[in-house]
Amino acid sequence: MAKQNEDAEIMIPKLELKTFTLKIIGDSPLIVHAWSEKAKKEMLDKQMKKATKGKEAKDPFKDFCDSMYWLSEKPKNPTMEDVLKAKYGFPVVAFKAAAVDGGYQSGVLSKKTTARGAFQIVGEMAEINGTPEMREDMVRIGMGTADIRYRGEFKNWSTILTIRYNERAMSLEQIINLFNIGGFSCGIGEWRPSKDGSFGMFHVATQNELD
Repeated sequence: MAKQNEDAEIMIPKLELKTFTLKIIGDSPLIVHAWSEKAKKEMLDKQMKKATKGKEAKDPFKDFCDSMYWLSEKPKNPTMEDVLKAKYGFPVVAFKAAAVDGGYQSGVLSKKTTARGAFQIVGEMAEINGTPEMREDMVRIGMGTADIRYRGEFKNWSTILTIRYNERAMSLEQIINLFNIGGFSCGIGEWRPSKDGSFGMFHVATQNELD
């Protein structure tokens, strides 16, 4: 409560904040491509106009390891055994973007800002439940140059999102609907539907899929 003067009071409505967990199940493989420390350093060196040593020889397994968001402590030189026992995540902002963009594209939302302020996903990374595999892809980079990329792929995956929302702005059912729409029309990761692909699609788990 705030006082404007001795005779008038300003009543501030209380936010109806609630929290729930949402299980997400992948419908198509998730391709991950995190920025490696090497790539970030090269970008910074270029911006700082530092001399470069030229490109190093490609190391497919290292590129594969660097492409993933490690939640476990990443060894300096990981082995396949390290990869298989580690835990991995994916930025939660990608899930929110899929839900908001999907809702807007489908006409469920008239404005993206409506949903952006109505709910938040707690944390920075969502743990991905699944086993990563190394995939090899031919890609086109600047000026049509071809390159080979080695990235992590989770063929079967799921995750749990913790969502905090303002019940006065949006209902639980509306938020769940946004994630279902976004999982189909936008997805997450590389080559997702919103980037003309079909990877990274997902849906909200049904009651039978919660166990």
